[in-house]
Amino acid sequence: MVLWVMYTFTSFAYSETKVINIGYQKANILALLKYRGTLEPVFKEYNVNVRWIEFPAGPQMLEGLNIGSIDLAATGDAPPIFAQAAQADFVYLGHSPSNPQSEAIVVPKNSPIQSVSDLKGKRVALNKGSDVNYLLVAALQRVGLKYNEITPVYLPPSDARVAFEQGAVDAWAIWDPFLAEVETSLPVREIVNGENLASHYTFFLASRQFAEKQPQYAEAIITQLSQQSEWANANPQETAAILSASTGLDKKIWLKALQRTNYGFIRMSDSAFLEQQNIANIFAKIRLIPVAIDVKKAQWKVEANANKA
Repeated sequence: MVLWVMYTFTSFAYSETKVINIGYQKANILALLKYRGTLEPVFKEYNVNVRWIEFPAGPQMLEGLNIGSIDLAATGDAPPIFAQAAQADFVYLGHSPSNPQSEAIVVPKNSPIQSVSDLKGKRVALNKGSDVNYLLVAALQRVGLKYNEITPVYLPPSDARVAFEQGAVDAWAIWDPFLAEVETSLPVREIVNGENLASHYTFFLASRQFAEKQPQYAEAIITQLSQQSEWANANPQETAAILSASTGLDKKIWLKALQRTNYGFIRMSDSAFLEQQNIANIFAKIRLIPVAIDVKKAQWKVEANANKA
């Protein structure tokens, strides 16, 4: 909890401050906006400053969104569901294209585990509440295994890598760029990725207060997300160089990850909400979240009204 206490002083107060607080991870599209400096000139015209706050992963970022220390976040599919179950008040602005191959479950190359079915009774490392949490559940369900038939070992990526390398876990559910890094540096074998299992979107989220009281700011950010996504897709070498500097991972690792990544911004649709609701229903059924939720309660009213017009 100490971490979040450190952040609380940055909470957005619309009547008193002119600051937009954006949560980002070193490895996602918002890092590109930060390091390319594209948002600052836009908001200078509004006489608004942009403050960037780094988080290690999506679940921690949405805790920051929940307590009001940030106004905007970008995460995978599972973190918003855990956050909504914890009564976080946010809205979905949109999502990226599907990138299913950029998350996977890997095992050591010489492991006797040949398929997801072989995970029964095994220890699987993952970051609880992250997007790979659903990948693991969906992969198990497809082969008829229940979540309680494996032993989940909840670790952040850095600790999971150590546990995986030392043999303390049997498999690791992980996403890019960590997936590309381990594929590059260790003898591993992929047993499944998100193809035909998980869309693996990046969702762009905002606090409800920010999105509904200052929709012009949210729209300005959406415009930049769209423009910078087009730039990143067209310029993989430059994108890899920026993200290499951001994360400290070698550029060749990022080039590998970018081969299976498509950036972009897509407005929320009924089908996108339906996919999220399906994940939420499954998580509630297996008690990964304590209560059932209605994902569409996090719909952005400004966008919902526009769709009705």
